[in-house]
Amino acid sequence: MQDAVVILIERAGRFCLIRRAAHRRGGGTWAPPSGRVEPGETFEQTVIREARDELCADVQVLGKVWECPSHDGGFRLHWFFTRWLAGGDRPDPEEISELRWLTAAEYTDLDPIF
Repeated sequence: MQDAVVILIERAGRFCLIRRAAHRRGGGTWAPPSGRVEPGETFEQTVIREARDELCADVQVLGKVWECPSHDGGFRLHWFFTRWLAGGDRPDPEEISELRWLTAAEYTDLDPIF
C-alpha cells in the first residue's frame, strides 16, 4: 500500500477544497488537496511540496490528525492539519479544475465529494 497525504488547509475558518481535473485520478470530485509520498520524503515534506505544486501555496504543518486506507485500498492516507501562510490563488490547471474556500458544512453540499 502506497502512502499519500491529505492536506487540510485552514484560512479564516474555511478550508481549501479542490475539484480534481477531469483527466486525473478521481477527476471531477471535490476533495482536500492530496498527493503521493515520494521516496525519501517525510510526510511533512510531502504536505509542503504538494501545497506548493498544486496550489502555489505556503502552509505550516500543524500535525497529523488521522490515518485511513483509501476507498480502493491502494493508498494509506495520512491526514494533516495545516495553517495557510500565503498563496493558494493560482491552482495548477493540470491538477485542479476549481478551488474554493469553504466551511465544513458547505463541503457536504458539494457533489461528488472525496
